[in-house]
Amino acid sequence: MTVRIAMWSGPRNISTAMMRSFGSRGDCAVTDEPFYGAFLKASGEPQPMAGETIAAMDCDWNSVAATMSGPVPGGKAVWYQKHMPHHMVGPLAIADFPDHAHAFLIREPERVVASYAAKNELRGPDLLGYAKLRAYFESEADRTGKAPPVIDSTDVLVDPEGVLSQLCAALGIAWNPAMLGWEPGRRETDGAWAPHWYAKVEASTGFAPPPGDLPALEPDQQAVADACRADYEALAAHRILPG
Repeated sequence: MTVRIAMWSGPRNISTAMMRSFGSRGDCAVTDEPFYGAFLKASGEPQPMAGETIAAMDCDWNSVAATMSGPVPGGKAVWYQKHMPHHMVGPLAIADFPDHAHAFLIREPERVVASYAAKNELRGPDLLGYAKLRAYFESEADRTGKAPPVIDSTDVLVDPEGVLSQLCAALGIAWNPAMLGWEPGRRETDGAWAPHWYAKVEASTGFAPPPGDLPALEPDQQAVADACRADYEALAAHRILPG
């Protein structure tokens, strides 16, 4: 039986490193933000490499959804799908994927704001997806009657094996130590936008060391982080802890 994992996160949140981690398992296929093209086409959002991304992807919401619930690439037993809820501006939402095992990846807003602003114009909190991430978490908790698994990127970096082994148990798959490392470089499964966003993960061979203090932000950036704080803390209350 295939386990389809929908990992929901915002941008700049070790989400690509997590995709590398799961992709290191011999039993796991990975897919990189399959609704990104549909989001860009529907929203007109001026993201880096938007034209290249739209041209490279299936941009039909229902067609993408059918693919994500269809045959698994390579016939693998596990399918890790990297998703971002703020991309879901079309007719679909988390409730349309009842056969997926849903999980949530979060990161302190200050770290996300600093990382995002270094790569792209940050015009407001909606681009970081915290409110919709929380809404999706609550929707899945209501549907199943229990909180779905939540992991915080800082906790993963503090204790990769401890956090990820607990995540695997929550998702109903076996822990695999291969998830702790990977070969450097780009993957065929990386999105068309990889040249702009993925330089650090392409150079990596495993998870980075834990971060230091929260970064100092400009006042306008701090305002965005503050707007995301309540949603982050609501999700963080349910996170898997190291150890």
